[in-house]
Amino acid sequence: MEESETKENPEFLEYVYKLNEGLELKEALKLSLQEINDLDIAQLKRIGLKTYAKGKWSIPKILQHLIDWERIWCFRAVIFARGEGSIPDAHDQEIMGKNSNADERSIEHLVKELQIGRQSTIMMFESFNEKILKTNCKFFEYQMPLFAIGLTITAHQIHHFNIIKERYTPLDKGH
Repeated sequence: MEESETKENPEFLEYVYKLNEGLELKEALKLSLQEINDLDIAQLKRIGLKTYAKGKWSIPKILQHLIDWERIWCFRAVIFARGEGSIPDAHDQEIMGKNSNADERSIEHLVKELQIGRQSTIMMFESFNEKILKTNCKFFEYQMPLFAIGLTITAHQIHHFNIIKERYTPLDKGH
């Protein structure tokens, strides 16, 4: 790919900034952990494996998806932070979702894993100095500063928590 073909600000990054409502990375990560802690586990359990439409993921699969992608984005952040030089591969979320065993796992365990993962992510980003956080990260067809990877993690959670709130919580008939 020619350097001139690289997109400085991919459209999804604009969406990331919008979802984070202008918060700095540290505040966005802290708020995202609070939102995980505030999940209504009893409600999520009542919804169980129901989906709002055929072919859509269950809540456990959504939570596993968030866990998996946070790990992927953290791996990418470390690659760039340490100046390793390679461009991380793309991954197919549909294949990963299909091959997860999330529907066999408890909501409590998935939420706990998401909490612990987020705590680890916060610590990792806190360990990066200003120079590292501003490192230019080149991906497949776009580039962004390293701190935006952290904001991508929080925006991803906001996006999926909004879907759960809008499309899954109406499935809770026991409330």
